[in-house]
Amino acid sequence: MTVDNKKFPDTIKRGVAETISEEELLKKLAAGKPLRIKLGVDPTAPDLHLGHTVLLRKLRQFQDMGHTIVFIIGDLTARIGDPSGQDKTRPMTSEKEIMANANTYQQQVFKILDREKTEVVWNSHWLYPLGLQGMLELARHSTVAQMLHRADFKDRYRSDVDITILEFLYPLIQGYDSVAIRADVELGGTDQKFNLLMGRQIQKEYGQEPQVVMMMPLLVGTDGEKKMSKSYGNYIALNDNPKDMYGKVMSLPDALMLSYYELLTDFDMEQVKKDVQSSPRDAKGKLAFYITRQYHGEEQAKKAAGEFERVFSRKELPSEEEIPSFKADEKKYKLSDLLVKCSLAPSRNEARRLISQGAVEIDGEKVLSDREVVIEKQIIIRSGKHKFCRVTP
Repeated sequence: MTVDNKKFPDTIKRGVAETISEEELLKKLAAGKPLRIKLGVDPTAPDLHLGHTVLLRKLRQFQDMGHTIVFIIGDLTARIGDPSGQDKTRPMTSEKEIMANANTYQQQVFKILDREKTEVVWNSHWLYPLGLQGMLELARHSTVAQMLHRADFKDRYRSDVDITILEFLYPLIQGYDSVAIRADVELGGTDQKFNLLMGRQIQKEYGQEPQVVMMMPLLVGTDGEKKMSKSYGNYIALNDNPKDMYGKVMSLPDALMLSYYELLTDFDMEQVKKDVQSSPRDAKGKLAFYITRQYHGEEQAKKAAGEFERVFSRKELPSEEEIPSFKADEKKYKLSDLLVKCSLAPSRNEARRLISQGAVEIDGEKVLSDREVVIEKQIIIRSGKHKFCRVTP
């Protein structure tokens, strides 16, 4: 396979927070051989989101240069749960959940990666055969002092919060993944630094040349504060429908525009800075269209853009086919119950919270109490900025 390293300085370095070390990476690239680029993902949730694509896009850039991508599904490490950034032990994920989530991951990653040029492997394939003797040998290559030097473990230890031995094993096991696939480069978020460096250490202990570690910034979620995560509810999923994906991007704080453009697009950043300064809303619309088109195609992106313009700029209702319907089987409902039945809220508590915040309208009028709603004629309920439901008697 031909390797094109001419793209390295501009393409690969874009958006990278830290490389350990760039000198080592340049040396590996200069050898002219396809490198084995590793990304491991634990399938602890069903959907990938735009935060994951920061790493996937970087993998695709390496792939386009002719290098080999090794996508590791951490079906065994998912049973433990990555302790990175956690203030308590993660609950264990069941094997059934892991397998179901892993199947969705394999479908979604190829929205970015080239399926034909990607090795998909499961870390249980080498970790189970490792056995007790192999695990004892692996555990010998790190110390308790080293683990407690890690910031999140140090904080928990000082706060008298339990740290399980299983959590100490996690970075060792993830590091052994690099040995098993003979990784030349491993990608990860900045929150993964300890685990990634452990991979370098374990490779040295097993007589391999240590991998280069390349860390990407964590994409901030739609709230503008925390990293994008399903647990924070501030994510844009790859499986979001086009309308929701477009709308969520348009709802981003203006302060996030530059980082989203840098990490999620290939646009020239000098021009982006001018566009954002000139018209933040237009720049955001361009970004929303680009992202929606990437995952849903040109036609769906245009439709989503038109729908957004109609509903949010001209304050009109969505087109009739875009509003889901609910046929009432009773004449009267508490508003919170109706929101749940219309899938406008996941629970009554959440429905009451939306009502109290003034996020619910009936036929264009804001409703601030969980009052009784009489269904004598068709009504349109709006929840938040993006969700509508037509209720008919």
